[in-house]
Amino acid sequence: MTGHRCRACGGRRGTTILDLGEQPAADHFPPADDPGPDPRFALSMWCCADCHLAQLADDDTSTEEPRGLEPQALVLQAREALAQVAAAGLLDGRRSVGEFPSPHGGSWLQDAAAYGPTVVADGVAGVIVDSFGIMHERDQAVGIRRRVERLAPGGVLLLQYQSLDSIVSQGAWNALRHGHFGYYSLLSLQPLLAQQGLEAVRAWDFDLYGGTVLLAVMRTTDGYPVHRSVSLLAERDRASGMSDPAVLARLQGQVDRHIAWLRGDLADRRAAGRTVLGYGAASRAAGLLAAARVDATLLPAVADAGERKQGRRMPGTDIPIVSPDELLHADPDDVLLFLPDLLPEVQRSFPGLAGRWRPGEPPSS
Repeated sequence: MTGHRCRACGGRRGTTILDLGEQPAADHFPPADDPGPDPRFALSMWCCADCHLAQLADDDTSTEEPRGLEPQALVLQAREALAQVAAAGLLDGRRSVGEFPSPHGGSWLQDAAAYGPTVVADGVAGVIVDSFGIMHERDQAVGIRRRVERLAPGGVLLLQYQSLDSIVSQGAWNALRHGHFGYYSLLSLQPLLAQQGLEAVRAWDFDLYGGTVLLAVMRTTDGYPVHRSVSLLAERDRASGMSDPAVLARLQGQVDRHIAWLRGDLADRRAAGRTVLGYGAASRAAGLLAAARVDATLLPAVADAGERKQGRRMPGTDIPIVSPDELLHADPDDVLLFLPDLLPEVQRSFPGLAGRWRPGEPPSS
């Protein structure tokens, strides 16, 4: 038994599968001249024994993440996803499109409008897009209900999430952060959707973020035929153990390995006389650097294209966030890239840094 209450079904039976102790809020980027210390808060992931939703256990933070720039990888994936949705006929006859935005940047509205629907800023629409938005809902059941309220009769909800399977299989423990309340498999989404009379009718996989799923969701009363892709995804999630707390708890074992690798790699490069800077002041980078207690002696700066983050520092560290121009001027020997999906984009944007990009994660064992 536990004192935690599930954010989806309200159940109280569950297991803590990842505990990072006290960590700063990954969306709190203080001014670079703020000496800190930054407040720290409990950060752990809990899995409900009843509906199998992996979720943020507690969150006493209130800071809103500075809205990020939209990476080109996200733009291209959105266009590819909409093309596949259109090819499946799920945009046919639907005259309006609305969206639940995500603080991670980007919008599907204009690309969706190219297929015919009129953009609706608020209110009911025949197509509702949610790309990485639902995970920011503190009450997951209420979050789904809010989306249903905007869904026109016969409408389709396009729900995109990073799969829990990819997080576990890749040891991406630093996907856990304050403000991200849900971590999904189809096994946990199906009961959450069913509470509101919804069902997934089609599923697509994308390589974005190491494994992203897009679901087309409709009301069960619409009687829309469920595509085989849904059952295949459910079978995959079962086979990979996404309802098994023991499997999910493997994330805990990845923490020490990742931290030891990062500190050792940075120390070795410094000892060899190599200068190393980072790129991508995203929440995952913030969580990793704070958990590893990396400071500016090991990583003098992290560059980011988002102007709202420049002039600030990474949470829980003294590492300043600088502009890409400052990164180029520093002319480092190596650049630690914290967001692998950005690699093609930064290679095109910064040809002078060719051969210097290094992954921000340990090699696969």
